[in-house]
This record gives sequence, C-alpha cells and structure tokens, in this order.
Amino acid sequence: MKTHAPVHLAGYQGSASILTAALTKLARRLDGGTVGTPHLLPDVTSLGESAGSLFASLEKGERHIGYMASGYLSARVPELAVLDLPFTVQDRQAALAALDGEAGVFLRDAVARQTGYHVLAFWDNGFRHISNAVRPITKPEDCQGLVIRTLDSDLYRRALSALGFTAITTDVKDLVRVLQDGTVDAQENPLTNLLTFELWKHHPHVSLTGHFFGVLLLVCPRSWFERLDAAQRAELQQAVDEATALQRASAAEQDASALTRLRSHGVHIAGMEDLDMARLQQATAGVRQQSLSQLPPALVQAYLPALAAAGTH
Repeated sequence: MKTHAPVHLAGYQGSASILTAALTKLARRLDGGTVGTPHLLPDVTSLGESAGSLFASLEKGERHIGYMASGYLSARVPELAVLDLPFTVQDRQAALAALDGEAGVFLRDAVARQTGYHVLAFWDNGFRHISNAVRPITKPEDCQGLVIRTLDSDLYRRALSALGFTAITTDVKDLVRVLQDGTVDAQENPLTNLLTFELWKHHPHVSLTGHFFGVLLLVCPRSWFERLDAAQRAELQQAVDEATALQRASAAEQDASALTRLRSHGVHIAGMEDLDMARLQQATAGVRQQSLSQLPPALVQAYLPALAAAGTH
C-alpha cells in the first residue's frame, strides 16, 4: 500500500559530490513507492547546520536516511574501529566484499545494540590521503610541526599524532574556512573531497599515503525502520542496493580521475614511490596494534582475513 508519509533524506556535501548523486538516486528510486514520499536535502551545511546535527536528527527520527563516515560513530560503537586501523586496507573491493558478508552483519548488529541507528549499507569513502600548504610530505619527519584537520575520531587523531602531526577536529562545515585562515596546515581526506571542496586552491601538496580506507555508513533511525512492514523493507533495500552500486562505482572512478584533475590545477602529487611507506607504517604500528587488541576476535576474523590475499599487512 502506497503511503504519502514523508521520507527525509539528507547529506552534508554539495551538488558535485558522488555522495549527493547516490542519495539523489535513492530518493528517485523511492519516489512513487510504498515506503513514503522522498524529500531530499543534499547538504545540511548550506542551511548553517553541522554534520553532527544531521547525525543527531537521524537518530532522533527527525530525518530518515543519511550517511556518515564510520569514524564519527566509533566512540559509541568501538567495533567500528576495525574499519579505521591505519595502513591496513590496500584493496577496496576486498574490503567492501567483507562488509557485504559476515563482517557487515557483525557491525550492523553492533551499531543497532549501541545506538538508535540501523545501517542500511556500507558506502565507499575512498582511500584517505594528506594535503598541506607547507611542503611535500614523504616521511614522518615532514609531519613534525604541522597542524592537521581530521574528522571527530579518537583513532584518527591518535594515528595522525603518531605520524608527528598535531591533530585537531573540525566539523565538515568549517573545513574550507580552517584551510583558508591558516588554522591548520594540513588535512586528510579522500581525493574526491579535494575536488568537491576545492581544497587544492589552498593546498598545493598532496601525498598519496592511503593511511585509511574510509567507509561510510548509510543509516536510518532504527525505530522508523522497524515500523516498516516486510514489503516496504524489501523495497527500501532494493533501492539502497541500487544506490550503493552507483556510489561504489563512482568512488572508484573518481579516485582514478582525480589525480589527473588535481595535476591540472598545479598540485604536486607525491605518489607511493616517493613515500617512505615503511617508516610511515611503522610510526603508526603501536596505534594499530592497540586498537586491534581491543576488537572482538570474531570481528577481526570476519574482516581482516578477507583482505589478506589482497596484501593486507
């Protein structure tokens, strides 16, 4: 039975973002169906809201579908730290396949137990790299004395501090401002965000560290999801699956094209061949091992072995 109840979808990136494109596809796919009438707000920051306020509105049921980087939730759901072990993932397809299997079931259950969210899907937020306004970064010594902006994750901050940075957190709505006014010297993000937010205008140096593989959680309020009947849940899941396929394909494609575009803007790219990866990895080894030791063994077995054949270390 078709319902005219509103379904509010929202994100925190602008019109050029692949996340906005995927959320738009999801809204269009739901239009005319039985789940409800979709209303899409692509970027809450355009209204002066923060990403944090979006997450709160989703958990309260004021909005119904949105995305968040997993690191934002890891303080409340410690199991999510398995996604943020530094210098662990080298093959995105292997990581996503693990999340589509047993590891994803484990993490969905953990999120449901400890928050008011239901995880609809795991989206590809790309390998995270470091940009800065000061100098090429190829080894830990180059990080010394630089203030770096990252998202609100204790594990992210500890890993970046281990590299030698002074790591601070700002909301995404303040990202461009802190680069413009010199509050930070560096930041870390997937390449797509260097283009989406035009960070290249402020940071002429990019180092392809790939220190984290970012995972986004597509979430909805668990209370709202549980009120849907079986047919509505199936319809929602089919729409989510289609949007997820688009999002993941776009993420991989944009990573491939972003380097060409950044170079065309005059950005200096330090590739893996230029980096002392062994020392960068060693600098964060203690952070990785400490986090790994605190994770449930069943989750580690579900997620990490799936990546071993792809070169995980």
